[in-house]
Amino acid sequence: MKTDMKLRSGATIPHLSPIEAERKNYLTRDILNRMHLMPVGDPAAFLENEDGSITYFFDPGRVTEAPPELWYAPTQKSETMILESGLEIARMSTKRAAACGFYTVERLSQMNYDVIEEPVAYTLRSDKSVIYFYDKKTAIRRPLMCVHCGKDVRYRRKLCKACFAEDLALRRAEGDLHRAEHYHMKRERVLFFDLELTGVYTHDEILSISITDGNGKIVMDTLVKPDHKKKWKQTEKIHGITPEMVADAPHLGDLVPEIKRIFAAADVLIAYGVSTDYSHIKYIYETEAEREALHEKTRCASIEFVRFQSEHYPDLVHASLSDAMALLEIEWDGVAHTSIADTIGCAKVWEKLFPNYYED
Repeated sequence: MKTDMKLRSGATIPHLSPIEAERKNYLTRDILNRMHLMPVGDPAAFLENEDGSITYFFDPGRVTEAPPELWYAPTQKSETMILESGLEIARMSTKRAAACGFYTVERLSQMNYDVIEEPVAYTLRSDKSVIYFYDKKTAIRRPLMCVHCGKDVRYRRKLCKACFAEDLALRRAEGDLHRAEHYHMKRERVLFFDLELTGVYTHDEILSISITDGNGKIVMDTLVKPDHKKKWKQTEKIHGITPEMVADAPHLGDLVPEIKRIFAAADVLIAYGVSTDYSHIKYIYETEAEREALHEKTRCASIEFVRFQSEHYPDLVHASLSDAMALLEIEWDGVAHTSIADTIGCAKVWEKLFPNYYED
């Protein structure tokens, strides 16, 4: 006989006799039904019956009143059925049962669950045969099988360990070919850029912008005075730019002509997490066509690093610029989280990932 049971939630509940459960004031589902109550959490204990079925005990402190429509009808008494075990269950429609999380054995099987508890409700077919409903919360979920071979339990990416290893080897080989390819790019026409902002939303403003080229030459590195924001305490803790530091800095509008000239001369614009930077810098362009032309030039170093990491270090999950530099053994040049240090770091990460990117 089982001494304890591990639930899907990860909780472990003990096996109790009816007498022990009564001492703890635990309630069976039958008692809950009679009191028009429903559990709101995991069972507190269980009993394995002689026929192998399971009876759950629930903590009275973790129940709630059942919806009245489940138990009452305005003109007639609710229909019930008494099972062989003595449990009384109510009749309800399939729609109402689904709303309560109750399903048939067949439906639960399709959802990859096994039933171990008695029915909690029922309905009747047109021929008066009975359809039983079971509580999904107390059903046991079967291990999901590999979507490729279907022979073993899933490990990662919906694949078993063997299929995942094969898939990983294939993805790694394809990724290594992609990164080793010769792109013949001119270093002076490949630009890396980074922005520091007053916040993370599109209405936030740029506080600094840094641009370097593939040679490591600093093309632009300047603070920017926001037009509207006066303080940005949350992001100030990250990049260290204070309102006093940008008090005499140029406004973005003053820099737009030069930024446009620099970007126009580039073949590629690369940033680490380019979507955030692009979502702010695109507004220096008036037309959608200009913004689309800018977007076509952009490349994301973080996407490329995540691909490399997933192919070579699948156990690692964090992929910030700091994580990339640590994994690729790149030293910071300057203070991390400033736009110039992040721009230089991004350029180093890119060249490490794509050693044959430039024509030299």
